[in-house]
Amino acid sequence: MHIRPYVDADFEGVTKLWEVCGLARPWNNPVRDIALCRNTPSSELFVGLDQQGHEPRGLVATVMTGSDGHRGWLYYLAVHPSVQRQGLARKIVCHAEAWLARRGVRKVQLMIRDDNEAVRLLYEKLGYAVEPRIIMSRWLKHDG
Repeated sequence: MHIRPYVDADFEGVTKLWEVCGLARPWNNPVRDIALCRNTPSSELFVGLDQQGHEPRGLVATVMTGSDGHRGWLYYLAVHPSVQRQGLARKIVCHAEAWLARRGVRKVQLMIRDDNEAVRLLYEKLGYAVEPRIIMSRWLKHDG
């Protein structure tokens, strides 16, 4: 898999992948989420392209990463179901972690929906552990 930063031409492939992988939610507008990531210097969206020989082909993986100034975060990890269980999630997560480490980030965090057991198990295999925390949130603006 060839990994590179997102470019505008990736939008349709990224949003289709997020739909196929069950990441799309009505309150997470991909246009806004991608724009915010791209306009924030401490964030990046990486795409993974299927590799046939030496030529990159279709988009098969994504991960969004960034630093809040204290910790690194991972979002939108997606691997197309047709190529899951081939180590692509590990590869793109390691790429994002290395990007954060080069920026001085020492710890990476992420959030998983409590009913997403398969993803929790994946992250545990990658060395992540559940921490006893309560996450609280508040919408600052309602999109109606």
